[in-house]
Amino acid sequence: MTTDQPVDDGFHVFDTTLRDGAQREGINLTVADKLTIARHLDDFGVGFIEGGWPGANPRDTEFFARALAEIDFRHAQLVAFGATRRPGISAADDPQVKALLDSGAPVITLVAKSHDRHVELALRTTLDENLAMVRDTVRYLCGQGRRVFVDCEHFFDGHRANPEYAKAVVRAAHEAGADVVVLCDTNGGMLPAQVQAVVSTVAADTGARLGIHAQDDTGCAVANTLAAVDGGATHVQCTANGYGERVGNANLFPVVAALELKYGRRVLPEGSLAEMTRISHAIAEVVNLTPSTHQPYVGVSAFAHKAGLHASAIKVDPDLYQHIDPELVGNTMRMLVSDMAGRASVELKGKELGIDLGGDRELVGRVVDRVKDRELRGYTYEAADASFELLLREEVEGRPLRYFRTESWRAISENRPDGSHANEATVKVWADGERIVATAEGNGPVNALDRALLAALERIHPQLAKFELVDYKVRILEGRHGTESTTRVLITTGDGDTEWSTVGVGENVIDASWQALVDAYTYGLLKAGVRPAER
Repeated sequence: MTTDQPVDDGFHVFDTTLRDGAQREGINLTVADKLTIARHLDDFGVGFIEGGWPGANPRDTEFFARALAEIDFRHAQLVAFGATRRPGISAADDPQVKALLDSGAPVITLVAKSHDRHVELALRTTLDENLAMVRDTVRYLCGQGRRVFVDCEHFFDGHRANPEYAKAVVRAAHEAGADVVVLCDTNGGMLPAQVQAVVSTVAADTGARLGIHAQDDTGCAVANTLAAVDGGATHVQCTANGYGERVGNANLFPVVAALELKYGRRVLPEGSLAEMTRISHAIAEVVNLTPSTHQPYVGVSAFAHKAGLHASAIKVDPDLYQHIDPELVGNTMRMLVSDMAGRASVELKGKELGIDLGGDRELVGRVVDRVKDRELRGYTYEAADASFELLLREEVEGRPLRYFRTESWRAISENRPDGSHANEATVKVWADGERIVATAEGNGPVNALDRALLAALERIHPQLAKFELVDYKVRILEGRHGTESTTRVLITTGDGDTEWSTVGVGENVIDASWQALVDAYTYGLLKAGVRPAER
């Protein structure tokens, strides 16, 4: 393992996604997952990657062995996590301490009790013995050539209950050789002003280099982390996308973005910040959680604008409604078209889609009116850019974009006496001057329709063979009389390289699905560069 750290060691970005983040409900990382995430974090440029607790479970032990052998770290140092020695035993004789050394990690983080009640009730030892455990373990590991950080668990609650003892733990770690003593808001109950005051006081009273580890139980983990920096902390512990136990940890991405863009402090290698959105989404894919659309800086909605008033201002200057240039963090500005849209929204959205409306006020007005009328009937274009682009092109060119014309379609669902089901669809379309009738079975009536339409058109448009329905959402809108209601369907389709979303609205789910399918096939052929067969 080699390390090339381009960022000054005077400030640490410490990531604990692989340990603390992995404690989130719904995350269960394999060794291969952890190795992939470690590579992403190293690419991003964090200074330290806490890989887990070697010796505590076989998975973490294997991770350290493989990470040291398989990953050529360019920016990060690998960190092993563990506890101070047990009461009544020397650090050199503690098997758990030995496992930390055996991991081969150049940096070790020790968790230590700093709340007097936890020492007496959880560790079941004396306050003096706890201080000895901290001193002995830090001194022993430093003597073995390891860099040591100490996490003071429950520090802020401990400081409130017994400030002198909490600070005694910090002094014990610092005087024994710990490079950083991390103050942990383990229960996540602190607020920014409180954090800043405590960090300032502890720094002045102990002389130790301090770090911060904040949980998000009050929704203040990012703010608390920055408040700790204001108080003198030079080491921040975070997790990618804020993953962590209960409601999570301080989110790595807003923290580093704030430090670089708001504080003007360089904490990542040059150019790394522009990779932030990509790294965030890549890690979300590995842990198999949908990326948060409204996450600051990296969410797809972080720079999305819907209100017509906003769009009018953004048309003049994007900075009027954006606190940073989205490209600084690898994100993009998006215009959302809805019943709130005004002329500026439509013009900017057209530009985003590559369609220059040329300041044609009459054309833009028709599009605005049509969008508002269709949204009144249940359509939504916020999440259906492909359908909106087709609508826009129809208004620009004065006629619909068509690769085929529908004569009719039908879908049949059959329930049989033996409890089995059958779904069959027939479509009749005209394409390339030819009338085509195709029938197909499927797993449900919509799937049968999709297969029948593909069977009808694939010979004429072989590009369709690559198309795949990626996502399918149904929403029942407000009903009018009893079971009578309007149905909206959103479909996401992909071709292996890109994905696009379309919308359909109808009196039933089959009708709405057919509309969305037709738009999906039409848009896909347009993007594939196929010339329309008929208009």
